[in-house]
Amino acid sequence: MDGQRQRKGPPAAAISGASGDLVRPSTLSTLAREAILVRIVAGEIAPGQVYSAPVLAGVLGVSVTPVREALLELAAAGLVESVPNKGYRVVELSPHDLDEIFEVRLMLEVPTVAKVAATGRAKAEMDRFRALTDELDRLAQVGDILAFLEADREFHLGLTETLGNGRLTDVISRLRYQARLYGLPRLAERGELKESAHEHRELLDAISSGDASAAASIMTRHLQHTRGIWAGQAEAGPAGAAAAQ
Repeated sequence: MDGQRQRKGPPAAAISGASGDLVRPSTLSTLAREAILVRIVAGEIAPGQVYSAPVLAGVLGVSVTPVREALLELAAAGLVESVPNKGYRVVELSPHDLDEIFEVRLMLEVPTVAKVAATGRAKAEMDRFRALTDELDRLAQVGDILAFLEADREFHLGLTETLGNGRLTDVISRLRYQARLYGLPRLAERGELKESAHEHRELLDAISSGDASAAASIMTRHLQHTRGIWAGQAEAGPAGAAAAQ
């Protein structure tokens, strides 16, 4: 999936008003994908249950073709799997799967934010990132999970994009979507969206000051916090994650 294209797509609510006469099929496919994703995160599309493309198209208010295209993209990203002659279901990740996601995200996202801080590549867009941290604070206060998800995604992928490596952005985008199937709803249930929002502000402060070491440390803690949520613990590094299995 194209991480940048996903972030800039219209909100999921817009899909119900999309007109086939006015919107290109590719745009409808993007809208369908975003709408399916937010429903997965919200738990409206449950893991293990099979959904057909026509049923989802009816729910989303679009034709079947863009929904099928969206499901194929989500399957390629490892978020859903095909059930022959029936439809698709959300992939259920095992503790081992979650450990693998956590490990790869540490390998990629920690040095990424350190490089963003060291190179100063985000300085030209600092106003944009500051506005996103303000928005994350606001959304955490009101408990808007899905809007928080989109702002969080725009913040992290936006920082990655400043390095100009599209493949890196794409890989991180896929991993973040897989992780969010588990991370964000539990974060909200535990009342910890505010803490997560604060971590974003801390990270941006480190990047703004060019402190690569602090940025790496904050990002490591941020990811450990997320892995701890998956495990039902406050935090879990590699040892904690293994103990949670």
